[in-house]
Amino acid sequence: MDVINELIMQVVASPWLYLVLFGVTILDGFFPPVPSETVLVAAAAVAVSTGGADLLLLGVVAAIGAAIGDNIAFLIGRRVGTVRFSWMRRPRIVAVFASAQRALENRSAVLILGARYIPVGRVAVNMSAGALGFAWRRFLPLSLIGGLSWSAFSLAIGLLAGSWITGQPLLSAALGIAIALLVGLVIDRLVAARRRRVTAVQLAG
Repeated sequence: MDVINELIMQVVASPWLYLVLFGVTILDGFFPPVPSETVLVAAAAVAVSTGGADLLLLGVVAAIGAAIGDNIAFLIGRRVGTVRFSWMRRPRIVAVFASAQRALENRSAVLILGARYIPVGRVAVNMSAGALGFAWRRFLPLSLIGGLSWSAFSLAIGLLAGSWITGQPLLSAALGIAIALLVGLVIDRLVAARRRRVTAVQLAG
């Protein structure tokens, strides 16, 4: 345990932490399996527990990386479009894209900012925004705001975990990740419940 703790403290104190975090947050913007939340939360928790990394710099790096990743997803969607592949032209998929387009037109800020907190959701929403012709000049500021708010929220989770467990970076990182996963699960459930209500209303109408 002491060896592991020492390794974690060395990584947190190393300049490479910021580069790794930057790369991970960019990739996570268009490749969901990359766990940017867990990296940022763990780094923040360890920093608070041991007094290591600069929290402000962690937040800024994560926010910029997140915004870049979201814009890459947007550009991928713009390049691919909504009719490039045969499966995109199926009636059900066409209806999904039409619904997404209406949502982007009516509540684009809520949709894009809210999706930033859902790993797979943010990729789907941002790629759809690009594919459906959503204006990049409107998307860019929303992606910056989303990146900043997401970064601040993840840092808050890490700060909470690190303040509870001091002097044990591994335990504080694990607690922070557990809290982040729990919050993500709650958000997913709330989004799913809202989606079911909307579908029920549409079917009733």
